[in-house]
Amino acid sequence: MLQILIMSITLINLSINMKKFINFLLACGVSATAYAQPPSPAHVQKLPILIEGATLHIGNGQVIENGEIQISNGKITYIGAKVTDLTKVENYEVIHATGKHVYPSLILMNSGLGLNEVESVRATQDNEEVGDFNPHVRSLIAYNTDSELIPVTRSNGILLAQVAPHGGIFSGTSSVVQLDAWNWEDAAYKTDDGIYVDFPSSVIGVGRWEGGENVRRVEAIQEKYKLIENFLQDALNYSKIATPSPINHKLAAMKGLFEGTKRLYIRSNFAKDMMTAVQMVKKFGIQNITIVGGAEAYRITDFLKANNVSVVLNQAFRLPDRMDDSVESPYKNAAMLQEAGVLFTMAYNTEDASVRNSRNLPFAIGMACGFGLDKEKALSAITINAAKILGIDDRTGTLEKGKDANLVMSNGDILDIRSNHIALAVVQGRIIDLDNKQKRLHKKFMDKYIHQNAVNRE
Repeated sequence: MLQILIMSITLINLSINMKKFINFLLACGVSATAYAQPPSPAHVQKLPILIEGATLHIGNGQVIENGEIQISNGKITYIGAKVTDLTKVENYEVIHATGKHVYPSLILMNSGLGLNEVESVRATQDNEEVGDFNPHVRSLIAYNTDSELIPVTRSNGILLAQVAPHGGIFSGTSSVVQLDAWNWEDAAYKTDDGIYVDFPSSVIGVGRWEGGENVRRVEAIQEKYKLIENFLQDALNYSKIATPSPINHKLAAMKGLFEGTKRLYIRSNFAKDMMTAVQMVKKFGIQNITIVGGAEAYRITDFLKANNVSVVLNQAFRLPDRMDDSVESPYKNAAMLQEAGVLFTMAYNTEDASVRNSRNLPFAIGMACGFGLDKEKALSAITINAAKILGIDDRTGTLEKGKDANLVMSNGDILDIRSNHIALAVVQGRIIDLDNKQKRLHKKFMDKYIHQNAVNRE
């Protein structure tokens, strides 16, 4: 009887403590919601928008001084020289932009944005699956629109991103998202645009003690080549079956590569590996091919041009991959591809799923301007060139009549870290909130030290 009484008292105390614990968690949740939630997505455009007086950077190399843009129902309805008499404008949201610069939305390729949040916390990482062959895994459905990193990225002019999977050999299927949405369904801009493959590197060490290890590495690479070829052959054979039964979801996801409706993104950096990869996949009839990384793309520009292969370069703030390369080669790569007529764009981190500092994409391509790349061509690289690779250039990438109103307005040069200050961002005609966690922290501590300095002066 005494044991039953003790057990009853214990359960009651446990219940009370559990309620306190739950209330504590709820209080923490409310606090986090109040101070750390990203801004709500903007409402659908209601009034037409008129932006007047700005310098318009079209994205195709053309620049219009003292220009005008009209936006209605999410689309650009006019762009060119100023034609509107502002004294007669009614029912328009007029934005005076004299002295400012308007650009198409920048596009971030091969990003882990919305898939990775805190690198040291495994529960916030959702960028890869177990196994080597996962082309059917869709990165889009893992995209987290509540990520705190999204508003930070938008604040530098990036309003569109390709979220891409990592891991294994065939990592999965990427999609394009616009960065102002309630959920991944709202965010989807182009669904399942391509499949990512991590191509094995054949570069081996030359150290004194690496002889036996190198032999085993070469054998492992050759085995991976066979696995890739066998998988591609199985997928090609499967794609020719009119009504397969049962359905193999892995092979079914590959069908678009052979039909030309999907693009194959090959992560590779060394010249020999890039050439091997392109020649291998072309044997199976795959034509839409993009190299991602491309550290040595400048060495094989003729090959890339002849095979109609586009390139997504890694950001320029890095050292060369080979010790005997010029330290300037990462910065010159873009200009050399441009001169050779190879379609290229730039990502920020191509080797891993990290989203560290991906907001600095415009400054990375801006650095290439100091090493031979024309500034308007640099802008085109991360706008219309990226849109062409992704297959969305009919909707975005340039400021043209009939295209989606995806644009940003900066107080200065968007590619220059000293003058990039985004004052306005528009996604499909919706003016979005540019607040973010870093701005809130800046304000918080500026207020703190301004107050302290005032007290000290007293």
